[in-house]
Amino acid sequence: MVEEYITKSEKETFAVAEKFADSLFVGDIVLLDGDLGAGKTVFSKGVVSKLSDGKLTAISPTFVIVNVYQSNPVVYHFDLYRITDVSELDAIGAEEYFYSDGISLVEWPSRIEGYFDKKTIKVYIKKVSDEERLIRIER
Repeated sequence: MVEEYITKSEKETFAVAEKFADSLFVGDIVLLDGDLGAGKTVFSKGVVSKLSDGKLTAISPTFVIVNVYQSNPVVYHFDLYRITDVSELDAIGAEEYFYSDGISLVEWPSRIEGYFDKKTIKVYIKKVSDEERLIRIER
């Protein structure tokens, strides 16, 4: 199943992500791909906000690789931009996060192509203009 949305602001991207969050289940792995500045973190913020009833705000885990949000269910938010090798994920026990009691949001999954199996949800965010984004969700 494929869904597509055009958003014209961060607020609209956030709202699409909140709606998307309603369809997630424990064990889901969401791969967020797109160019730098496309809106991957904004999308992650919308998911985390929805799953925490607006109590938590996601921040980019670029320098720490993963942030854990105690929402319902728990969200593991990864940013693989600085990852250069799968062994770096192994070193932090990433598989334990991916296959546990929560939902995983993974920004920059293309940095470790082939790591994830087919049982993922893919979200592509394309910067159409300074304001517009095309969001494509593949399940």
